[in-house]
This record gives sequence, C-alpha cells and structure tokens, in this order.
Amino acid sequence: MGQVHASSQTAMKAIIAFSLAFPAVTTLAQNGTIDLTQPPNYANQSVPAYISEDNTPGVNPVTDLGATLGRTLFYDKRLSRSDTIACASCHQQEHAFSDLVTASVGVAGTTGRHSTRLINARFAEEVRFFWDERAASLEAQTTQPIQDHVEMGFSGTNGDPGFSDLVAKLSPIREYQALFAIVYGDPTITEARIQNAIAQFVRSIQSFDSKYDQGRAVAANNTANFPNFTTQENNGKRLFHLRRQDGGANCATCHRAPEFDIDPDSDNNGVIGALSGGTDLTVTRSPSLRDLVKADGSSNGAFMHNASLASLLDVVNHYNAIPTDNNNLDRRLRPGGQPQNLNLTESEKNDLVAFMRTLTGVAVYTNPKWSNPFNENGELTLIILPPDNTAVVYSGAGESRMATVSTSGVAGLEYACETSTDLRVWTSQSVPATAQGELSAAFASPASAPKQFFRFVYRVPELLLERTPNGENIL
Repeated sequence: MGQVHASSQTAMKAIIAFSLAFPAVTTLAQNGTIDLTQPPNYANQSVPAYISEDNTPGVNPVTDLGATLGRTLFYDKRLSRSDTIACASCHQQEHAFSDLVTASVGVAGTTGRHSTRLINARFAEEVRFFWDERAASLEAQTTQPIQDHVEMGFSGTNGDPGFSDLVAKLSPIREYQALFAIVYGDPTITEARIQNAIAQFVRSIQSFDSKYDQGRAVAANNTANFPNFTTQENNGKRLFHLRRQDGGANCATCHRAPEFDIDPDSDNNGVIGALSGGTDLTVTRSPSLRDLVKADGSSNGAFMHNASLASLLDVVNHYNAIPTDNNNLDRRLRPGGQPQNLNLTESEKNDLVAFMRTLTGVAVYTNPKWSNPFNENGELTLIILPPDNTAVVYSGAGESRMATVSTSGVAGLEYACETSTDLRVWTSQSVPATAQGELSAAFASPASAPKQFFRFVYRVPELLLERTPNGENIL
C-alpha cells in the first residue's frame, strides 16, 4: 500500500511507505485518511428525475478526485493567514453548511453578513453567488473569502500576504503535490485550479432524501397532494404554490419548486438591515430553501443575510406583511405599488412552516464524504496504492522467463516498480498509471536467478528523497 502523509506541523518528516502489511481502510474517512484508490462518489450521485436545474459549467464538471481535492481545500485551515480558519469554519456540515452565529469569525474580525447554506448550490438556475451576487460564478466565489482581509487574510492589503503567498505556502505540502498531480496532471497550484476544485466539492453537496422528495417521487406534479404528507403539510404546500390573488402566499414565484432555488430575476426581499448598522439594499440572492432546519426542527442558524429572523414563523410573518418599502424591493412584493400584506391566518402561517420543514434531508448532515478529512491534529494521509492486490505473472521459460508485475493505483500519478533480490539494492522502472489507474511493469526473471522481490513506489513530484536501510522513502 502507498501512503502520502503530511502534517500541519511543517517541521515533521513524512514517510512514504509501501507495505502489504498495512491494514486496509474501508471507510471514506478514518483517522485523517483518504483512500484515493476508492474515492467517494461525487460525480455520479443519484439525482431525482424531477430535478432539472444545474448551474455546473461544462468546463468544470464534478469529478470524484476533483471534489476530493476540493474537500481537502475546503477543510484546510492553512488556507488562512493564521492557520485558524477554513471555508468549513463558516460553512459547517452539521448545520447544513452554514453557521449558527450571526456573523462568522474570521482571522481579523467577523463577517459582514450571515453565512449562507451551501446545500444544493448546484441545483439552481442562478449562476451568481454571495448574497449580493457579486461573484459571477461559484468558481469565482470560492477564493474571495480567502482573499478577504477579515475572513481568511490573503488579501494582499492591510499588511496581509497575497494569494501568491498562499500558493507558495501550499506548494511544498506533500498531500497537495499528490492531489493536484492526480487531478490536473502535474502538481502546479494556481488560483484557477483551487477555484475549480472547491467549486466541484460544493456542487457535490446535495440533499434529496427529504420527506418532500419521498412524496414528490410518487406524485404527478409539484402541486398535487403528496400521500406521505399530513393535511397540514399539504395545505402548506398548496399555500406556498398558489398565487396571491388565488388565496395563496405566492412563495413559489421566487422560490421555485422542486429545487426551491431563487429566481435569478429577484430583487430585495424587504430585509434591509446591515450587521454593521444602517441599510443593506444590495441583497438579492438567497440559498435554496432546502434544509432550512434540521430533521428535528431545530435551526441551522437564523435566517436572512443579517440573521434577523430567528425562526421559520418569523420568516412567514415577514412575508405576510413586508414592513417597509425600498427602491430595490422586488416588484412581486409590492402589489399595487404597496408592500405586500397577505393577511394569512395563524393556521395558514403554521401550515407554511410545516411544509417548509418537509424540505429537510438526513444524509447530508453526516455523510463522511462531505466531512472533515483531517484528523484532530490537522494531519491527512492519502492512500495511493491499494492493499493486497499486486499480482506477478511469469511468461516464457528458462533464461528467457519474464515477470510481469501489476496492481492498481490512481490515474494521473507516476509510480515506480522496483525489484530486488536482497531487499537492499533495488532496480526501478518508471510506471505511469493508465486512465483507469492500472500499473504494470515487466522484468527479466531467468529461472537461474535468485528469488526476486517486487514493490510499487510513489514518489512525490519534484522532491528529493533519501532512503532508509529498510527501503522506506523519507522526505
């Protein structure tokens, strides 16, 4: 088996060892280990047939290994100036990739807006990101927090290091040399490569195992009664979809089922307070309404860009009677030129809340493939050769006999296959992995020769390795 092990403690040496005696890793994440020979399924996850929105650009499709690199970057605190903040610090899996606090903590203060939920970010017509839509794509969004003075501190301003300093910081790290080589063909780190990888991971975060999805899978359409819903939940769904003039709440006009993504043509929703005081009228985007709360109904954090609404009932009350007008208020919230007043009854409000709770899934909160891959010490081990599957096949006879050694590795990496008769002196062949991750090398193995030993070795690109007496490669 091959491992690439690295620590957040840069002074610590890392061993790249290859031994069939190392136990197999059977889980997606175990003690800070990622098995790159069996990466999690990010690229071909099941998506319901009734889901049609997808903002994935053709130039950056989600791949298993690309999202694995993105997951590592997403959880790595070394992407901040102080080694204390990661993307995951503000977008926490257990809270639907949001944050319970009003303003998340960065390296130099707190964020200017509440953290958005990232679940189902892919399944939306809207391609712009941030509350104010200032990022033209998810790819562009991913590195803006890194380059923010307050959030992660590689801004290049106010005495901060710049993004090139982050690249220089990450480039010697062994796990990134392996991961970038696997995904992009060489270990070079660039901002565009970081953006693409993190975006792949975020787009992989999906939630389609909710009570709503169970009902929608057997219903004729979005508005039909769902057989698994209570009367209250079906009534709430009806109110959600019905137009105002038909006695409904008109919610689906902006938050379109079944993705429950935001209409890209939406404007301000009447929540105008800024966390820093004053007004904030540039907020025109919202995340999906899926997983607003957890399965037990508890909050994944307060709602709106300023976290000013603590509960779903508070949200319904806000839309029931928009409190103030503003020049950027969405036209659909200003019928007849006046801020919306729906005159919902208390029963109808509770029905809407009951319905929105059905949009919550289960697996996304605990699935290891979206979890922190590092161990408690900030260390990560990459398995790049599987255990117990190296085969040696002999062909020919006598002094012309050949030994073909094969195993499987990770596509995109170049390995060495080595042979020895005494486990001290080794003869090596360079073996690039095929697109399927297959490795194979042939050696002369005459019948009269001493017994041969074989092993596959991965060498971290562009690093000099010294060898210990037992044959391990030490950085």
